[in-house]
Amino acid sequence: MVNVPKQRKTFCKSCKKHQLFKVTQYKQGKASLHAQGKRRYDRKQEGYGGQTKPVFRKKAKTTKKVVLRMECTTCRKKKQVSLKRTKHFELGGDKKRKGQMITF
Repeated sequence: MVNVPKQRKTFCKSCKKHQLFKVTQYKQGKASLHAQGKRRYDRKQEGYGGQTKPVFRKKAKTTKKVVLRMECTTCRKKKQVSLKRTKHFELGGDKKRKGQMITF
């Protein structure tokens, strides 16, 4: 389980010094119908002849790499940082305390 704080102080390229960054998890946007690859694929699929391109079925990975989207609080510049693969990811959760008693 990976727990990342919602704010992180790290280097900003445009400010040229360490600044406070707002951290969010990157999510993929909606695919465009006007992208060249999609237009080419739709054109090829038209008419008779069935499926023209291979459909990927041998999925091996069970996790995805977590990508953090970081925004500088002073200049609003955004950068992305990728983390390792993980099944459980938490943003701004409670910190673990050493020697703390477990309560139910």
